[in-house]
Amino acid sequence: MRTAYSVEMVRAAERELMARLPDGVLMQRAAAGLAAACADVLGRVYGRRVVLLVGSGDNGADALYAGARLARRGAGVTAVLLAPDRTHPEALAALRRAGGRTVPGADAEEPLRRADLVVDGIVGIGGTGGLRPDAAALVDVIGETRAAVVAVDLPSGVEADTGEVHGSAVRADLTVTFGAHKPGLLVDPAREYAGSVRLVDIGLAFPGEAELEALQHADVARLLPVPAAESDKYRRGVVGIAAGSSRYPGAAVLAVAGALRGGAGAVRYVGPAGDAVLARFPETLVSTGTPEQAGRVQAWVVGPGAGDDADAVAAVLGTDVPVLVDADGLRLADRDAVRARRAPTLLTPHAGEAAALLGVAREEVEGARLRAVRELAERYAATVLLKGSTTLVASPGDGPVRVNPTGTGWLATAGSGDVLSGLAGSLLAAGLDALDAGSVGAYLHGLAGRRAADGAPVGAHDVAEAVREAWRDVTD
Repeated sequence: MRTAYSVEMVRAAERELMARLPDGVLMQRAAAGLAAACADVLGRVYGRRVVLLVGSGDNGADALYAGARLARRGAGVTAVLLAPDRTHPEALAALRRAGGRTVPGADAEEPLRRADLVVDGIVGIGGTGGLRPDAAALVDVIGETRAAVVAVDLPSGVEADTGEVHGSAVRADLTVTFGAHKPGLLVDPAREYAGSVRLVDIGLAFPGEAELEALQHADVARLLPVPAAESDKYRRGVVGIAAGSSRYPGAAVLAVAGALRGGAGAVRYVGPAGDAVLARFPETLVSTGTPEQAGRVQAWVVGPGAGDDADAVAAVLGTDVPVLVDADGLRLADRDAVRARRAPTLLTPHAGEAAALLGVAREEVEGARLRAVRELAERYAATVLLKGSTTLVASPGDGPVRVNPTGTGWLATAGSGDVLSGLAGSLLAAGLDALDAGSVGAYLHGLAGRRAADGAPVGAHDVAEAVREAWRDVTD
């Protein structure tokens, strides 16, 4: 499992380690890893032009020490000093001894335009509130060059703990981060500024909980339900789907498609789209009554394409089994009814739906996704899966938020979320808790989207068909 830690925890771990090491050892470890990464990006170091953007903090010092290593290998290294009177003196001396030169920020444009590589050491992990005007001007120049950009620890201008970006920020091709991932490297909008991320182990230890977790194949494989020899369809779990309407019968079909591939033994459908569901999936157990009359289930999915069927939403929320609420169900669900539930509840909004639930603009949710998903989880006393460019899953309380590392932009297609709802709901019925069902569902859904699209447009039904291959990929 990949983990990310808050700035406070990273600094505490650094202090604890530095107390046991000679002065400067930790910074030299970071600089060695940074220099090696820069050399990999350059391919050939000798004769290449490297520009270091150096602020007053430790990131600037890391850049200077790494620049000294590159200069000793024959690179022409120029350090742009944004705060000359507060530059790390030992690191600056090391660069000059290695043959590097320095220029003030006002003279940065000419070396930047000639650079093969730019190393961003402007602001460290404690930076908040955006870049100052002089640094922002350099970011604009970088964007006009063909130089590769390597960020030190995280791109300057993004906030490490939240993933928020206020104004200009460096867009890196590679971010070299030390000791642990920072939340902003895994969550949009900051994630898109980080490029590829390389973690350099500098010996930090973290006794406390991570801020973020990202499942990987092995984690998902351990959580996936596997039928035993004595299993029957009811022991494997039955998921109920209350979805679709005369206007949106396809939502019901797609939710059932996802549910059939999610590990439960049977799928019950309740709603007005029964004929469409049976035509596509004759194995579905279709009921013409209400959710209360459908028979025993281990979990419910309610809301996809439901229109204004508030009665179905209320009936499902009144049950004592796990419930996933999506799409129209989010609009129709009574918050007090959700909070009063004792069985697990999983809400799966996209940014627009989350904004409506929070009473804010969609842009506010998209700009602060981590804050939004945590607030929704607390407000509704439920687990929340916030869909989007980085899908986040949060439960109430102070535990880690899960961030999904799979997916593709081609998943932004009509009906894709209905498939995810059915898939995650089936995992609920198979016995996973809400956090795991949402996380594993998002992981498989993202993998299936990649497989189905393969770099080309894809439909939601294609994603559902690809879930089986994604499942096999994880368990192989």
